[in-house]
Amino acid sequence: MTESSVQPALWPAPYASGAVEATVTVPGSKSVTNRGLVLAALAAEPGWLRRPLRSRDTLLMADALRAMGVGIEETVSSSSSAAAAVPGPGGEAWRVIPSGLHGPATVDVGNAGTVMRFLPPVATLADGAVRFDGDPRSYQRPLHSVINALRALGARIDDDGRGSLPLTVHGGGALEGGAVEIDASASSQFVSALLLSGARFNQGVEVRHVGSVLPSLPHIRMTVDMLRGVGAQVDEPETGGEPNVWRVSAGALLGRDLTVEPDLSNAQPFLAAALVTGGRVTVPDWPERTTQPGDALREIFTGMGGSWEFAETAEGTSLTFTGTGRIHGVDLDLSEVGELTPGIAAVAALADSPSTLRGVAHLRLHETDRLAALTKEINELGGDVTETADGLHIRPRPLHGGVFHTYDDHRMATAGSIIGLAVRGVEIENVATTAKTLPDFPRMWTDMLAGAGA
Repeated sequence: MTESSVQPALWPAPYASGAVEATVTVPGSKSVTNRGLVLAALAAEPGWLRRPLRSRDTLLMADALRAMGVGIEETVSSSSSAAAAVPGPGGEAWRVIPSGLHGPATVDVGNAGTVMRFLPPVATLADGAVRFDGDPRSYQRPLHSVINALRALGARIDDDGRGSLPLTVHGGGALEGGAVEIDASASSQFVSALLLSGARFNQGVEVRHVGSVLPSLPHIRMTVDMLRGVGAQVDEPETGGEPNVWRVSAGALLGRDLTVEPDLSNAQPFLAAALVTGGRVTVPDWPERTTQPGDALREIFTGMGGSWEFAETAEGTSLTFTGTGRIHGVDLDLSEVGELTPGIAAVAALADSPSTLRGVAHLRLHETDRLAALTKEINELGGDVTETADGLHIRPRPLHGGVFHTYDDHRMATAGSIIGLAVRGVEIENVATTAKTLPDFPRMWTDMLAGAGA
């Protein structure tokens, strides 16, 4: 956990003087967009990605694929025009045109876990060298399991023995593939990274997780679901396969027309606003069936004192979340939905009883050490948070204003904003970091609060 040496301007987190009543349209899912880009780039024919998230992480992914030779054309479609050049739902659409992957190329991963982990397997299929580099924090994020697995499958990678960035993948135009053991205890992205490219390996891939824990399983389910959606044959534990073993058979991937779901994890601060203020927030296009971890918010925030309901509209299903203004403490195992921890911790700091958040030791290896960061920042506002071996124990206390540091972590910025709804004088350092996955968050936040007297 390191603070930026150049201190960005402070953003006064808006205080809510009344109950929030708003409809918030949440941009597309980062996880779906970046998986969709990889699968479309590896397909045997062009495909469409509709309503993709356009944020730092997804633009880094698109630029990286372009650097390796993939065509990605950005356009806007109109569902109301019969003569639209781009059929399908209105909004932005990306046409992905696969091509022979090649180097030399340089990939900037920023601090995006999906880019730094999903693309080295893709680069093994390129003809030539592909160098990966990124933000300083990216050097500290674990990548060794992906590097070691690719070497075991026949890849040549130079990383000077670090097991992390920067590194160079010397692509040979193909990879033999086969069976490999990995420890994905630090991130489920290690498994997804190998599965996403596995159908293009000569022997496919068999990934066997040998670690003690496996966090964020919904993200692996998302990967499997999307692979099957483009025609891949996947065997997994949940459909009768061996425990902790996933197999992707070699074969061509189909070009598809994919409409990206709203990012349900990015809906978290807005649902939290309803919970904290005793208001009501509606999120359009909430899918009734999804593999996104953020869908767990419906039940988690209900357990903390709110309620939800679906409604059918002409455009699709919307979710409305309603709060009572009272927040209850919880005891939760968040191992499958760790990315939701910062927002849940922020709400828990405003509750009427203590909370224990468990199963998230791996968050110490995310954009920042999220457990240490949450503990420090909430406590400096007067809170009482203690780190445990695998999570946080939060005892609510009266909070006061102050600077809430983000450590260049988008979910820290939204967590501080949630606290600011109920605590006057909270200032968010570097709120612009939310552009990683939620472009224009400050405007969305103030628009939501426009009816709450903010």
